[in-house]
Amino acid sequence: MSQDICVVVPTIREYECMRSYFENAREHGFDLSRLHVVLVTEDFCETDAMERMLEEEGVSGEVFDGSRREEWYADHDIAQYGHVVPAASHAETSFGLLYMWAHDEFDYGFFIDDDTLPHDEEDFFGTHMRNLAFGGEVEAVSSDEQWVNVLYQNADEHGLYPRGYPYSAMGETVETGTTEVESGQVVASQGLWTNVPDLDAVRILMDGDLEGQAQTRTTRDDFGDDFVAARGNYLTVCSMNLAFRREVIPAFYQLPMDDNEWDVGRFDDIWSGVFLKRACDVLGKRIYNGAPLCEHNKAPRSTFDDLNNEVPGLELNEHLWRVIDDAGENADSYADVFEAMARELSRGDWDEYNNGAFFNYVGDHMLDWLECLDRLETRDRSTAVAENRRI
Repeated sequence: MSQDICVVVPTIREYECMRSYFENAREHGFDLSRLHVVLVTEDFCETDAMERMLEEEGVSGEVFDGSRREEWYADHDIAQYGHVVPAASHAETSFGLLYMWAHDEFDYGFFIDDDTLPHDEEDFFGTHMRNLAFGGEVEAVSSDEQWVNVLYQNADEHGLYPRGYPYSAMGETVETGTTEVESGQVVASQGLWTNVPDLDAVRILMDGDLEGQAQTRTTRDDFGDDFVAARGNYLTVCSMNLAFRREVIPAFYQLPMDDNEWDVGRFDDIWSGVFLKRACDVLGKRIYNGAPLCEHNKAPRSTFDDLNNEVPGLELNEHLWRVIDDAGENADSYADVFEAMARELSRGDWDEYNNGAFFNYVGDHMLDWLECLDRLETRDRSTAVAENRRI
């Protein structure tokens, strides 16, 4: 089978975790020849060792530090759009999306964080792929706050809300039922996490932890059946354990965090998930949640460092979803929905919010994202035509 899956891994030090994912694939009979791994790293990192790891594992892949990313932009005639991928930020996963868009052989993408491990008993890649192909009845979750806590299944015991869940939506009344999902409607598969839950710094401090990890941990017992969030309900989407179809890339830009004058960080995947859910609701698509679980082994670090990165965007996070909740209602493509949300943010007056101008900044970058994808698509089409003429 040809390579049809691009695995994007942002990493600066724990790249060896990928050996466990490759071993999991072998143990469960998943064809590793389908994978092409893109390690997104920095100039100061062990790029040679990363390349050796891929070679030793017999897995196709490439390593892109900052310098090599700049070369790639120039080679693909998009250097003027290099700013859409922020420097030294987890949101550099957006480079992986650009890479996928430039290589149309990739029908599927995976995001894997380097502080995670697969559970031996679960077929990591195979389960995600089955989720993306899912058709049938599945649990549908909603709340009176229009937000679904992805940790709702045992929330009465642990009381956890994930990073990015609005504080104003806490204390929600949860309703569950079932819905019929047609094959092809699932465009993203979010696997959840055992061990260290994905919480924000405020909630970690409330849990009594100064090392950025949270004292309360999750186990397999905290998770039940897989589920989707009902139409009109939002959810947090974490990119540490995620698979998706190529088609969502125009509406799945990982937002420009950290490298900005407002010092807003830590909401790249959260806000991209809000935009993707809006697009899914408009286009009749679904985000599937639950298995496969991964083990999240977040390294100790100052909770206050994370807090400093999150505080500039906390108020904006409370309002973002309301701003875009009606955008793109009549759109018929991911790009059109995304453009409608981008223009809402770009043109708005957000002075009433702390760091409100960051919304304008994000909207402008979203529009640049769409232009960049168009440039890549046009260039690739022209290159293919030229090559065919030479033949």
